[in-house]
Amino acid sequence: MQQEQSLLLLLAEKNQPDKIFQAVDRILKDSVGHKLLTMLYVDGGEVARVYSNDEKSYPVFGRKPMGATPWGDLVLKNQQPFLGKDRDSIIWAFFDHELIFSLGLGSAINIPVIYNGETIGTINLLDAEYAYDEADVEKAKALAPFLIPAFLEARRAK
Repeated sequence: MQQEQSLLLLLAEKNQPDKIFQAVDRILKDSVGHKLLTMLYVDGGEVARVYSNDEKSYPVFGRKPMGATPWGDLVLKNQQPFLGKDRDSIIWAFFDHELIFSLGLGSAINIPVIYNGETIGTINLLDAEYAYDEADVEKAKALAPFLIPAFLEARRAK
């Protein structure tokens, strides 16, 4: 509860959305853990990266098309979290799985950020294989609403 109150107060501060992205990163690092954290906003048929803790491998404002994929149907269309516990699930979900594996990553959590019935973005955590479980998904999911203003701002500013 204290984390949520801190995030609410932080939303009123200047230098958004960077401050809220960094705060959510710290909270997720402490509560769930991750080696890679990215945040993407949905822009029509594409997603655009607005936050990354590894800008060399996953630069901010990198864009990629989101054609019809099983992952896109699950997370973007059906607004369900994705929990990928192992390399096979990473291969199923991501076309860039070789890059993911080269970074020593083998599991993922993707959380849709939903506003007004629409998926406006995603929180994407990656770590070593078998790093995550359902409890981690719930912890990450609880932070998604705090990112709504940041994703709306990113879409407006594009």
